[in-house]
Amino acid sequence: MDFADEIVLTGIRAFGYHGVFEAERRDGQEFVVDTTLYVKTARAAASDDVADTVHYGEVAERIVEIVSGEPVNLIETLAVRIAEDLLTRAHVQMVAVTVHKPSAPITVPFADVAVTVRRTQHPIPDDEGRA
Repeated sequence: MDFADEIVLTGIRAFGYHGVFEAERRDGQEFVVDTTLYVKTARAAASDDVADTVHYGEVAERIVEIVSGEPVNLIETLAVRIAEDLLTRAHVQMVAVTVHKPSAPITVPFADVAVTVRRTQHPIPDDEGRA
């Protein structure tokens, strides 16, 4: 992997209506998203121009749009939607997206529920060479 540079955004908060239960879809709740964008930063560092990198402010705004947008049942689905969208941006080679659902309807005390997905521009082959 020759793209070890990272742009990391943590704690992006947005209100959404995702969940399996009727009350979640009706009342909504806050979701928190962390993402790591794997990029090559050498060109941007040399040019000192935002056009040669990923504009993290725009990324944060897009994540809020997705979380606030069309409801889904699972945070797994939401995380994949965000990851696939971020991979369409120039310079992004791979992403890791974590969606937190701190107010999930769980009947025991808990601090957080989260799902993390990782996606690349080019599928990583498995042990048998399959993508």
